[in-house]
Amino acid sequence: MFKGFWQAPLTDYTLRNPNTPEPMPPFHHHSPTRPSGCVVFASPHSARDYPEALRRHSVLDLQALRSSEDAYVDLLLRAAPEHGAHLLLGGAPRAYVDYNRAACELDPALVDGVPRGALNPRVAAGLGVIPRVVARGRAIYRGKLPRTEAEHRLNRYWRPYHAKLKALMAERQGRHGLAVLLDFHSMPHEAVAAQSRGLRRHAQVVIGDRFGASAAPWIVDRIEAVFRAAGLRVARNTPFAGAYMVQAYGRPSQGMHAVQIEIDRALYLDEARVQPHPGFGAFQQTMDGIVAELAGLGSALGDTAPLAAE
Repeated sequence: MFKGFWQAPLTDYTLRNPNTPEPMPPFHHHSPTRPSGCVVFASPHSARDYPEALRRHSVLDLQALRSSEDAYVDLLLRAAPEHGAHLLLGGAPRAYVDYNRAACELDPALVDGVPRGALNPRVAAGLGVIPRVVARGRAIYRGKLPRTEAEHRLNRYWRPYHAKLKALMAERQGRHGLAVLLDFHSMPHEAVAAQSRGLRRHAQVVIGDRFGASAAPWIVDRIEAVFRAAGLRVARNTPFAGAYMVQAYGRPSQGMHAVQIEIDRALYLDEARVQPHPGFGAFQQTMDGIVAELAGLGSALGDTAPLAAE
């Protein structure tokens, strides 16, 4: 079961090829043997192969660079192909290029030759498509990167990833009349705990649909019900409503729906070491069941989908 995933055993939590020279693959696509349903699973931030060029030019060590990862989320989604769904993983680590940003979100404080102007909050904070910082605002580089380097990363990694995702979504939509992108991420425990200060029980899963703009309500309701049935506490859009992926791919009026799903890292990860903690195996099995339910989302909706799309 789950053979060939990441081309390594699913119990392998180690960094694979941490000195990988370029070219890294722009993505890892795990295709189901028998495609079914309308769901595409994505984890754009779980890559953990760090190119030597990045490590050589960064002022941070590997442990600090990895703080930006959605570490091991790929392993939490392992069941998707077995249940008929496509799974698309980012090939380059987030500290190198961020697939969950627009290609135009270049940071003038990092990339030489980018004109200064009005910046959105993400880019201003150093979290553009070529990140300037990792978690807790730690700078990755001493100086600027040449514009040619930024364009290389976009052409080699960002554009192929999104071309593949667009093709998968279009194929599912064409076959089933709708496509649903489930964009999985992990959230630092301290972030969601701080958001829930004063409450004893904070959310463990945050579903983001950009306040209803990126997916139909009945789809989001069904997703929330699946997580709640597994015993997890769920919130919507706070503190994460969704970034570029759901904004770009969520077109409910056209039968294209996109939902961001953030999972509390404390459920499975030792955040300080960026390694799975002893409860990882049990939570992975819980996620196997959740993924199986979500992969059948289209069939579970039955005749509701065409009615709601009218």
